[in-house]
This record gives sequence, structure tokens and C-alpha cells, in this order.
Amino acid sequence: MEQQLFFVFGMGAPVVAALFAFFLARTINSRDPGTEVMQRIASLIRSGAMAFLRTEYTVLAGFVVAMFVILALFLDQGLLIGLSFLVGAALSATAGWIGMRTATGAAVRTTQAAKSSLANALRVAFSSGAVMGLTVVALGTIGIAGLYFAYGGLSGRGAEAIELLFGFSLGASSIALFARVGGGIYTKAADVAGDLSGKVEAGIPEDDPRNPATIADSVGDNVGDVAGMGADLFESYVGSIISSIALAWALSSATANELWGVDVSAFNGVQRSLVLFPILLAGIGIISSILGTFTVSTDDESKIGGALHRGLIVASFLVVAGAGVLVLLLGIPFGVLWCVILGLTAGVAIGQITEYYTGMDKPPAHHIAQQSETGPATNIIAGLGVGMMSCGLPIIVICVAIYFSYEFAQLYGIAIAAVGMLSTLGISLGVDAYGPVADNAGGIAEMSRCEPFVRQRTDALDAVGNTTAAMGKGFAIGSAALTALALFSTFRATAATAVEAAGGETAFDPRLLSLALDNPNVLLGMLLGGMLPFIFAALTMNAVGRSANKMVEEVRRQFREIEGLMEGKAEPDSARCVEISTKAAIREMILPGILAVFAPVFTGFLLGIAGLGGLLAGALVTGVLMALMMANAGGVWDNAKKYIEAGNHGGKGSEPHRAAVIGDTVGDPFKDTSGPSLNILIKLMTIVAVIFAPLVVGWML
Repeated sequence: MEQQLFFVFGMGAPVVAALFAFFLARTINSRDPGTEVMQRIASLIRSGAMAFLRTEYTVLAGFVVAMFVILALFLDQGLLIGLSFLVGAALSATAGWIGMRTATGAAVRTTQAAKSSLANALRVAFSSGAVMGLTVVALGTIGIAGLYFAYGGLSGRGAEAIELLFGFSLGASSIALFARVGGGIYTKAADVAGDLSGKVEAGIPEDDPRNPATIADSVGDNVGDVAGMGADLFESYVGSIISSIALAWALSSATANELWGVDVSAFNGVQRSLVLFPILLAGIGIISSILGTFTVSTDDESKIGGALHRGLIVASFLVVAGAGVLVLLLGIPFGVLWCVILGLTAGVAIGQITEYYTGMDKPPAHHIAQQSETGPATNIIAGLGVGMMSCGLPIIVICVAIYFSYEFAQLYGIAIAAVGMLSTLGISLGVDAYGPVADNAGGIAEMSRCEPFVRQRTDALDAVGNTTAAMGKGFAIGSAALTALALFSTFRATAATAVEAAGGETAFDPRLLSLALDNPNVLLGMLLGGMLPFIFAALTMNAVGRSANKMVEEVRRQFREIEGLMEGKAEPDSARCVEISTKAAIREMILPGILAVFAPVFTGFLLGIAGLGGLLAGALVTGVLMALMMANAGGVWDNAKKYIEAGNHGGKGSEPHRAAVIGDTVGDPFKDTSGPSLNILIKLMTIVAVIFAPLVVGWML
């Protein structure tokens, strides 16, 4: 039965998701693309986005080839691990490309659909997001299931297969980090430059066609919040499933007997079922996400958020029901189902907490808007305070999920909780990715001079999109914490196996192996690991600042030198701004990416397994907290500005509005560059540690 279920849910479900995503994409493309002016603007955005992606992927191809060579030369079974790495990198890049292409085509059609009704506009924008979400889960699941089958996982070689699958996770994580960092630098350089040179200096509205940075800003929405977010959650999804499989194989019969009362004679069968369960759960999640998409619809401006949440809730209930059936069919302990429920509940809870701290109609945003009355300094102070305070409840939720998951199924339970949280990714990523499409639709409406009611409808979609984007970032960070912990446990198991193969603990200096807190190597590693997220954030923040400076200078030059531009009688050179942002993003993403990949390896060679374990623990703690603070602070600054723009505290053009724009400008790289990149940092470092642990152990002899 296990094999039949494997082929139905592990391979059949992702194929269904891919076909449904193709159907949605065809449906979107069949819609009216609007006027000639709208199509021209959309074409500029698409060409800029695809040009960036081509340039980024060309640079990343060199990195991928270099990593493949390193893996093939220095690791046991390095060639097969390297091949898995190539597959992971290729599928992650493919998901980003499909999502980007769909989003850039959907934006103009959302604008046109908004002319007829809000419901039509919502359907187009959400369908575009669903294509991204379903593509991610389809490629992730089929990649894992296909490689596991190809490497003999179903024919008694599961332990060997999982070792090779770590390469797949490394490929996904590597592409995700560069995509998130590069896309984040691009989008925020363009956004910050557009705000400073347009709204603050020139006093022209957002998305004004006279601003040369407007097209680059619209491009950035796609490369950062579509391709970047897709790659981010792709690697979380993949990492959680693979770590669950690895921990199932590491489970001992004694532990299973003590925890669940599993008889020794029945252990092998239960273990095989536990190994397959994460893949089958992913398939259940895919089908549930597809069904959930059909419930997302409304023509009421005030109920857009409710419509999106309804789809998530429906999908979540279907996952729980499906997981319950799987538990019964496979004969695995009932506690595993509770771990799934804990993960799903934690994801929903983190989303709701994030909505409270970042939502436009919530007290924190109103507090920051009030503080804007006394200028930008108090606005920024208030935003930082809200961001720091917002870390408390999500961390408590994560801790509760970890504690009870461990009680139900130990380390395997924590990994399954992460899989459960991400099981509805097909629709939850769709809810998140719809936001940039709505934002682009509003920009196209403004630049093409559509009727005011069109922009009003797209703004209604965008306002909800800001909140769903913030919720998506909180969700991604929460899943990253659970996934990183599961991967850390996998690292310990891998290291222990390598130590045993090398002669046991007695063959090594205890200082290089012990993970006790009184070991100096552990403390050194923790301090270095705690430092890395700060260094990483500084690199990405400074990169945005440098790139934005160049863009601001270019916009000022065009305002000064192009006759009739400010009067609307001449066209800006938007291509030049796109070029500046692209070159800067590609150049600036290299150092943070290299830091994430090689820091664990160097630390392991210097401080041994103990120092490497400390590094991962320190990075996990500070990385998760910093990511939450930065993402939520940036989100609430943005919505505080929008609250003022809605007519509160003087409305647009007032002094509080100018202060809020400055706060939002500071928050942009917080929420869209540095913050989201940190959760990838901690996962990438951990999977690098898992893969290179045997090499580190060999170096320690």
C-alpha cells in the first residue's frame, strides 16, 4: 500500500498541480490585456524583469558549476550528491522563472479586469499567485519523490537515498539565497530611489509616469516578491520534507518502543511508513490547496482579506482530514497527526499575529501614524519599537509547537510540524504572491491614466496585499525556524554517523565533538553564529543604500536634463534605471551569498563539529529574531503611511505624511531585503553543515 500511495500522492499530485497551474496561466493569458498604452507599459515591466532574471541566472550558473565540482571532488558519493544539487538548483530557478513570467503578464490584465469589477481583478491577481504557489509545490514534491525513487528509496536503499537528497536541498537553498538577496536589493533600490526622488523631492505621486524609477520599481516587485519569495519558500518546503525523511531513518527501535509502544518486530514497517509520510502529506497538501483556490472570491472591498483567508482555512482543514486518513492507512502513531495540526495551527497563529502588528487598520499602525505628527524621528522610533515587540508572540508560538511536537514524536515530530505548516504552501504562497501583481496593476493604472475608480479598486487589492505579504514573511520565518531546527538535528545525526565510522568518540579530542555549553568551542561558534545575521543584514542594507544612491542621482539628472519631463511632455529613460538597479543587485548579492555558503565550512575546519554546532545554534536564534523584527517593522511602517494616505492625520502631502514616507523608505530594505533573506541564511548554513559534516570529521582526525 505504501508504494501505491507514494505514486498517487508523491508523483501524481504534483503532476495534477502542474497541470492546474498551466490551466490557470492559460486562463490569465486569455483575458483582455487592456489598451495599447497599458500593454506598452506592461511590456517594459516584463522585459526588465526577464532581463534581470537572465542576468542573475547567468551569474548563478557559474556558482552552480563551481559547487558541483566541489561536491563531486571532495565528498563520498559526491557525483550523485552533485547531480541532486543541480536538480535542486534547476527546479528552484524554473519555479522562479514561471512565477515571474505569469506575474508580469497578469498585472496588466488585473488592471483591465478592475475596470469591470473588483471580483474579476481579484480572480486574475490571485490566479497568478496560485500559479506560483502550485508550481513551487509541484516541482519541489516531484523532485524529492523522483530522486528518492531513482536512488532506490523504495527498494531498501532509503538511508543511502536520503544522503543523496541533501544535495537537492542545498541546490534549492543556494538559489533561494541569491534570488532573495539579489531580488531584494533590486526592488528596494528602485523603490527607495523612486520615493526619495519622486514623492519626497519632486512632490509627485507614487507610480507617476514622469518618474524614471517607476518602471524599475514595478520590475522590482516581481523579482523580489515573486521570484525571490517563491525560491525562499521552495527551499523551506524541500528542506522540511527531506529533514523529516532523514530523521525517520535515524529513529531507533528502542525510541519507537519507548515513545509509542511499537514492538521491535513491527518497527521496520512503521519506520518505512514514517519515512514516506512527509512526501504523502505534501501530496495531500497539494490537492487541498487546489480545492482551496475555488473558494477565493468576493466583490466587496472590505472582504478581500476574508476571501483569501477562507481559501487558506479550507485547505488547512482538508490537510488535517487527509493526514488523519494517512495515519490510519499507514498504521503510524496518532501523535504524528497532532504534530501536523500543531504545525498548521502555528502557521495560522503567526499569520494572525503578524496581521495585528502590521495591518493598516490595527493599533500598531495607528500608533506609528500618530507619532508621525512630530516628525520622521518619532515615526522611526515607534516603528522600531513595534518591530521589536512583534517578536514576542511568534517566538512563543514556535516554542509551543516545538515543545509539544517533541512530546508527541521527538525530533521527527518537530520536522513533521514544519511539513504541516508548509503543507498548504500551494495556496498560502498564492495569497502572498498575489500582492505584487495587485501593486503592479495599480502602477499600470496610474501610468496609463485609467479612470480613478480603477486605481481605487487596485489600491484595495494592494492594501490587502501588503498585509498578506507581511503575513507571508512571518509564515516563512516561522517555517524557517522549525525547518532549521529539524536540519540541525539531521546535522547532529550525520556527524554522529561520521564519527562512528571514523573510530568512535575516543579517537577525537572531546573539545571538537562535545556540544555542551561549557565547551569553549561551542561558545565561540555561538558567538560567531550570532554575529553572522548582523553582518549579513549590514551587507544587504548597505547594498540597498549604495544602489539607491546611484538611482537617485540618475533620476535627478533626468529631471534636470530632459526638457518637458516634469510637465509630462517628454518620456523618461526608464531603461537606464532598470540597468542601474540590475547591475547593482547582481554585483552586491555575491558577497552575502559566499558568506552563507563558506562560513560553516571554515568554522567546522577551525573549531570542529562542536564549533560548527554552536555556529548553527547562534545563527538560528539571532537570525529568526532579527528576521521577525525587520519584516514586521517594515510592514507596519508601510501600512502606517497608507493609513495617513487614506485621509488620517492630514492625509497625502501633509507633514505627518512626509514623515511616514521617510519611515516607509527605511522600512523597505528591512521587510523586503535583509529580513526575508535571514531565514534563508540559517537554513542554507545548516544544510551546508549537514553535507560537509563527514568532511569536517575527517579533517578533525
